[in-house]
Amino acid sequence: MNLDAAAPTEDVRAGVDAVLAAQVGAVRRTLASMSPDAAPLCDALERMLSGGKRLRAAFCYWSWRAHGGDPASPDADDVLRVGAALELFQAAALFHDDVMDDSDTRRGQPAAHRAFARLHDERALAGDARRFGESAAILLGDLALVVSDQEVASALATAPPPRAARVREVFDHMRLEVTVGQYLDVLAQSMPWGDDPTADEARARRVIRTKSARYSVEHPIVLGAALADAADADLDACRAIGLPLGEAFQLRDDLLGVYGDPATTGKPAGDDLREGKRTVLVARTLARAADAGDERTVELVRRVLGDRAAADAQVEQVSAAIAGTGAVQDVEDLITELADEAFALIDERAWPEPARSMLVAAAHASVDRRA
Repeated sequence: MNLDAAAPTEDVRAGVDAVLAAQVGAVRRTLASMSPDAAPLCDALERMLSGGKRLRAAFCYWSWRAHGGDPASPDADDVLRVGAALELFQAAALFHDDVMDDSDTRRGQPAAHRAFARLHDERALAGDARRFGESAAILLGDLALVVSDQEVASALATAPPPRAARVREVFDHMRLEVTVGQYLDVLAQSMPWGDDPTADEARARRVIRTKSARYSVEHPIVLGAALADAADADLDACRAIGLPLGEAFQLRDDLLGVYGDPATTGKPAGDDLREGKRTVLVARTLARAADAGDERTVELVRRVLGDRAAADAQVEQVSAAIAGTGAVQDVEDLITELADEAFALIDERAWPEPARSMLVAAAHASVDRRA
C-alpha cells in the first residue's frame, strides 16, 4: 500500500525527503569547506538516504497525528524533522551493520565499505583497500549519527522543555539500545550454535528486540506520541503495540534474507546464510531437524551457514532443507501471532482518522512486505 497516496494531503515521505535533501546539502557545503577530498562521504550518505520506505518516519508522524497532532501547526515541521532524524539514524546503523556482517550489497548497490575499497583501488592509493573501505564506512556511520543528532536538536529547539526532555529521552535510549543490540548480535555470531536450539532461539529473539524491533517500530511510534504531549499511559500503549510489531518486522526480514527476490530486496538470495545470520529461522530448523533425527540437515546447515564461499547450489540446498523442516511456516506463524497481538491492541485505541488507518497501513506494510 502506498501510504502517501492514502492520505495525499499529508505527504509524509515528500516532507521527510525534503528535510533530508536540505540536510545533505548543508553537510555537502560543510565538507566542501573542509576539503574537496571529503566529497565521496557526502555522495555515499546521499545514496544511502535515497532508498528506503520511510516506515519509521511514517510511524512517528501518524502516531503524532493519532495523539492529537495538528498538521496545520508549526509542530508538523518538527515532527517531519524527527522522522528525518530516524532515517539518518537508520542509515548510520546500516553503514555499521554492513561492515560487521561483511555484506557485499545494500539496496542493489555495493555496500559502502565495498564501494570505498573500490575507490581505493581505482585511485591506486597506498595501503590495504579493504581496511580503507571499512574505515570509511565506519566514519560514514558516525557522520550519519552526528547529522541525526543535529536534526533532533533542531526539531526540539523551540519545543516546550517538558516535551523536548521526553522526546530526547526516548531518542537517546533508542540509540543506546541499538548499539548494545549490535554488540549482542556480534557476540551471538561468535557463540556455539546448534547444541541447544531452544537457547539459540531465545538469544536470537533478544537480539531482534534490542537491535531492530524497538528502533524500527516501537520507538518511532512512542516518539510521535511524545511529540504530541501524550500521557504516559498512551506512551506505554504505544510500546505494547510497537514491540511485537517490530519483532514481526524483523522476522519478515529474516525470511526475505533467505527467500526474497534479489530484484526486490537488493541483496542476493540466501545472502543471510552466507553471512551466517543466527536467526529464529535457523534455530527452528535445527530444532526440528534434531527432533526428527535428521542429522543430514543439521550437518548441512552447520557446514554452510557462515561460509561466504558457498556456491549458489549449496545455498539453494540449505534453503530447500530449511523449508523442508517446516521452519519457514513456524516463522510465518510467529509473525502472524505477533502481528495479531499488535493489531488487537490497535483496535483498543481510540485513534482518530486518518491516523488510525495510516498506522494500520504502516503496520501491514512492515509485516506483509516483500523487500
